[in-house]
Amino acid sequence: MQIDTYDQHILRLLQDNADRTTQEIADAIGLSATPTTRRIKRLESEGLIRKRVALLDPDALGLRATLFITVRTSHHDAAWLERFARGVERMPEVVEFYRLSGDIDYLLKLVLPDIRDYDAVYKKLIAIAPLSDVSASFAMEAIKNTTELPV
Repeated sequence: MQIDTYDQHILRLLQDNADRTTQEIADAIGLSATPTTRRIKRLESEGLIRKRVALLDPDALGLRATLFITVRTSHHDAAWLERFARGVERMPEVVEFYRLSGDIDYLLKLVLPDIRDYDAVYKKLIAIAPLSDVSASFAMEAIKNTTELPV
């Protein structure tokens, strides 16, 4: 789908604050409310806007530990991947999960109340499927953490 500068501006505004009214967006981009509404609906129907969510403050919720887990495995068949992926997807502590190229097979991002809670998560993780290596690093400081995509 082709997007123009109006669409890009709408996407930037909504990424910054999805609670903006259509009129606020229209005023900011220099269009009236009707074409702005049509554009937003088209961006949604085309899948550029998947959904609108509330961004929660992990510190306020007592989730003060962010960990990055790297996983290596010697299993690369479809059945193993299905089992591992479904198991990890059921773990609420895992907020991001990627299959990688290179030396590391998988990368998981976890948020936990405390670093001491990692052991329980580790035990759940290794019970899902055979793994060759699991390594954890914890974030000491979040220097940049955004959900905004560069549009």
